[in-house]
Amino acid sequence: MKRKIQRALLSALAVPGVRGLLSPLRRGAGTVFMLHRLTDPESGAVGTDPAELRRTLEFLRRLGYPLVSVGELFRRLEGGDATSEYGIAFTLDDGYAEQVRIAGPIFAEFDCPATVFLTTGFLDQKLWQWWDRIEYAFETSHRKQISTWLGEEMLEYRWEDEQGRGAARDDFTARCKRVHNDEKLKAIERLAAAAEVELPSLAPARYAPMAWSEVRAWEARGFTFGPHTVTHPILSRTGDAQSREEIRGSWDRLRAMAGQPVPVFCYPNGQPEDLGVREVEAIRDIGLVGALTTSMGDASAAAYHARPENPYLVRRFPYPNDHRVAAHFASGAERLRLLLG
Repeated sequence: MKRKIQRALLSALAVPGVRGLLSPLRRGAGTVFMLHRLTDPESGAVGTDPAELRRTLEFLRRLGYPLVSVGELFRRLEGGDATSEYGIAFTLDDGYAEQVRIAGPIFAEFDCPATVFLTTGFLDQKLWQWWDRIEYAFETSHRKQISTWLGEEMLEYRWEDEQGRGAARDDFTARCKRVHNDEKLKAIERLAAAAEVELPSLAPARYAPMAWSEVRAWEARGFTFGPHTVTHPILSRTGDAQSREEIRGSWDRLRAMAGQPVPVFCYPNGQPEDLGVREVEAIRDIGLVGALTTSMGDASAAAYHARPENPYLVRRFPYPNDHRVAAHFASGAERLRLLLG
């Protein structure tokens, strides 16, 4: 029954007039979409289909949805007007090169603001993302069996095909999210040694960051940039000092390198178990106005004002790589689906 309701809603969204009928569901709330990688044949990156992103933006513009920056959305949330639609904001996490090279022109084509949350040490080329190093170790290994330690557990991986290799990679990555950050980094080095793979010091093209010069160039074209830590640890898996420095250090570096950084933080991984009171207080203490999680849902003014910490726990929707489903979330139809049970 739920699937039938969802299919009916998706079909109805393109019908003239439905946008207006659903607009009451959008009052007092906005939608934040979260993207990561985009498919880029030049570098080999795999992710959101750029053509599908273009279809989504064309659809939203054609139906008159307000497309706003993250900074503007937070200003509207702070205002708390329960009678207005707050708009739709697009975010991209981490700072990969194709986020401006591929996605930038698409957002510009539709005059759509977008905010990229930057891992500042990544742009400084002091590191490449830890999950990419795991992927590189598995994908470039000539072995079909790996034994390695993660904490006090010996992990045994075997595979016969690429599907099995991918499953091993995903399992190891998921396990790394549950251990202390120091142990995770040591485990990745042990994995590479067991896989007989030498991890490059700089990110290969497939995993490369954008440049700071591109940050400044795209600010002039309407992009904004926010802090996303220095090294992208899961903050709840770090000590007090590192957690504070990851937050403050990324903001300080961004202020030094960008023209007008947006004072909104974005949590790595961003699930409830990945952050806590310690992180909320650190973000508030350096003067940032809010923060985004990866918990799924609307950015609601009622929720924003319900508790003092809620501006630092704003929800997002993962971008679904399907313009019809994106329209479902943007239109308020998801709220209707939840109301209907």
